[in-house]
Amino acid sequence: MSERPPTSHDVAREAGVSQSAVSRVFAEGASVSPAMRARVEAAAARLGYRPSRLPAIMRSGKSDIVAVVIGGLYNPFHTMTLESFTQALAAASKQTLVVRVDNDRDLDEALGGLVSLKVDGVLSALSVSSALAAQELDRYRLPIVTLNSSVQSRWICAVNSDNAEAGRQAAQLLHASGSRHFAGILGPADTLSHSARALGFASTVQGFGDASLQVSHGGYDYEWGRQEGARLLDLAERPDGIFCGNDLIAFGLVDRWAEAGLYAPRDFRIIGYDNMPSAAWSRFALTSYDQNTDLMARSAIELLLRFDECAPCTRVIEPRLVRRTSC
Repeated sequence: MSERPPTSHDVAREAGVSQSAVSRVFAEGASVSPAMRARVEAAAARLGYRPSRLPAIMRSGKSDIVAVVIGGLYNPFHTMTLESFTQALAAASKQTLVVRVDNDRDLDEALGGLVSLKVDGVLSALSVSSALAAQELDRYRLPIVTLNSSVQSRWICAVNSDNAEAGRQAAQLLHASGSRHFAGILGPADTLSHSARALGFASTVQGFGDASLQVSHGGYDYEWGRQEGARLLDLAERPDGIFCGNDLIAFGLVDRWAEAGLYAPRDFRIIGYDNMPSAAWSRFALTSYDQNTDLMARSAIELLLRFDECAPCTRVIEPRLVRRTSC
């Protein structure tokens, strides 16, 4: 038995017809008699033949393939987003091409290859960092929908979590729970999501009048949370109300403070962001904001499929607070 996959010529021989007849059977809209179609399809089924989609893609310029660009999978939020994107694309009868990059500055290089593959568009869990970066991406004339980005253009739309409002709510909840010394531990200051969360949190705390506040920006990861947790332990006025830019940061701080004998909510209160599955573990019991990645993904795909009508466009999705015992 041949190791190669069956071709249209093999189907033609099996069915006793010409190769052009096989091509017509599998060409959308081509005129073929019912008897011929049944004969060719039966032969194809016996051989396990599946026609190539490349000719149709080249003719129409549409592949029904959408590229999903994702960042470091060390962060469970990215795997949650990837799952939401792939499920929503399948529901829209689209195929998914997954592309992993390290940061948004790699989008330009990735898109060059994606254009040559004739993908219909790009969904990116990474934001576009600047208007200059958007100009570079626009030259590919490929529809892009990003998550949590402040930059839009002719070819770039965004679906954002309501980051600033979540920061405001977190401050109010911590204050209502009795906190008076506040800390915000966020990711990079040059990202929309973490800068907006910090702004909403800080502006609200400053309005309380009876509160102290400090805000720091750094990494997205567990080690950044541990590092800031160690620094805060040494302060004369240790924070008792902490808002973290994501759950990984919160986990790092919680673990570091547990080593010092401090636990939430007895000694402090803490709120995270993303509502990762591990936030529900009894070790953390972390109150966290759920970005509703399923809704964000569906909204992103809707924008992508209606791109000519919508671009440029931003949609804002309100995150959902999930209360646990940490606050």
